[in-house]
Amino acid sequence: MPQRPHLLIDSPDMPDSSRLPPATDLVSELLLGMRLTGVQYRRMQVAPPFGIGFGTVEGRAQFHFIARGPVVLRLLAGGTFTLDTGDAVLLPRGGAHELLSAPELPARDVASFATAPLCGNVGALESCPPESCRTKDAVIFSGCMEFDLGAMQPLVGLMPEVMQVGTLLDRYPEILPMLEAMEREARAERAGYAGILARLADVVSASIVRGWVECGCGDARGWIDALRDPRLGRVITALHRDPGRNWTVAELAAEMGASRSVFAERFLEVTGVTPVRYVTELRMRLAAQWIGRERLPIETAAHRLGYGSQAAFSRAFKRIMGYSPGASRSAES
Repeated sequence: MPQRPHLLIDSPDMPDSSRLPPATDLVSELLLGMRLTGVQYRRMQVAPPFGIGFGTVEGRAQFHFIARGPVVLRLLAGGTFTLDTGDAVLLPRGGAHELLSAPELPARDVASFATAPLCGNVGALESCPPESCRTKDAVIFSGCMEFDLGAMQPLVGLMPEVMQVGTLLDRYPEILPMLEAMEREARAERAGYAGILARLADVVSASIVRGWVECGCGDARGWIDALRDPRLGRVITALHRDPGRNWTVAELAAEMGASRSVFAERFLEVTGVTPVRYVTELRMRLAAQWIGRERLPIETAAHRLGYGSQAAFSRAFKRIMGYSPGASRSAES
């Protein structure tokens, strides 16, 4: 795979020797904190005609792998996709959708089907009349995943509704053996297959996200535009690397190599928020992750993010997140 050349920035505002990586490299660097792990998995074997509905779960993605197809994916917001054996899709924002044996069929909620436990957080859903031919059954492995990019959470909102692995196979052929392994495990049902499937689903999903980033984030605009602007990308990267620093607009403008007024106007135009608001939202997203998931003491999180008092930090947290830091910890319990 050819290496992408780094961008050489040469302007009166920056030293000639200053070099910045492309926007996708900046995103890749900031994606190091990505956490995408399954909350609930299902191995589903269903005889046609069938329709299975999935609702939106806030903050969670939905993954589907077709071990035996074909299957129609229908979005309630509009749009259908035909998935065949070996296809995998990730819906990064979840979103209400249905898996069907034919596009015109109705669907019933997945939670209404009986599910038998296989292991840990993996269940088996089977809806096959005894008189029907088993060779016509669809076999699907689905995962409801916790999709947390931490400080990079705005990126999720810019992703396509549906991300298909088929579009990445030419560029990333290493995904194919994982899909083949998933097909074998889902159909053969060997000892320990449920746990292996779950781990493979996590890896394939992360590969889909990484592939989208490395391919340039598609036609995503807004926040991605900030990273595509080399000088503004320098500011965003600096903020994410050191969120607890007491940044001033003058310091951020210097990072960009522009006057304060030019910087502030450009930052607002591209990101949709002021620099101060962006820094505060970044800090609170990180704080929610540290306090809720990593069980960091609230006082420690406040200090790490540059707040002189826990009270000031708590006020800022509630203003941005809509709930107290303590509630963040309770939600993860």
